[in-house]
Amino acid sequence: MTTRISKKEEILDVAESMIRTSGYNGFSTRDIAISVGIKAASVHYHFPKKSDIGVAVTERYTEHFIQSLGEPASFKDKQHAPLATYIQVFRNALIKDRKLCLCAVLGAETGGLPLDITAKTKIFFERNMEWLRSSFIAAFDIPAKAAQKKAALVLSSLEGGLILSTSMQDDQLFEDVADSLIELMSLK
Repeated sequence: MTTRISKKEEILDVAESMIRTSGYNGFSTRDIAISVGIKAASVHYHFPKKSDIGVAVTERYTEHFIQSLGEPASFKDKQHAPLATYIQVFRNALIKDRKLCLCAVLGAETGGLPLDITAKTKIFFERNMEWLRSSFIAAFDIPAKAAQKKAALVLSSLEGGLILSTSMQDDQLFEDVADSLIELMSLK
């Protein structure tokens, strides 16, 4: 039995793909309508403004991303598990999806985005930093300040590695960044 997704979800799927490949300013509601096979007015029925699409896509992406990571407490005394889990989510974006992280793209465009999308993008990064921090505290039994520093290093390195690999069309660059992070984390 196939599951039929709603037009609203289809709109969000197409918008997410377009943002992850061309940026927020690289598409229009008309582009989405054509891709989904509906009239532009139908897109506006679900999302009155383009920024409403951006907000909804960012919220949904953030929820899916965080849910895919699992509970930070589950990594208690499993030092390499949170990093391996986190790296795999980025690897999937690069290898399976062949796209950048949605919020890396939006973060780079922050100066030209509507404020509500900028706010949702910030929430993505805050929630990722909190997940990493909490996971590292559980896994390494380290102080919150040390875990926060590791979280910033991991998040910025993987986002940068994804951008670099995509720009250079060389997946190995991402793997090199991931391997370097694993080595650094082993040093405590």
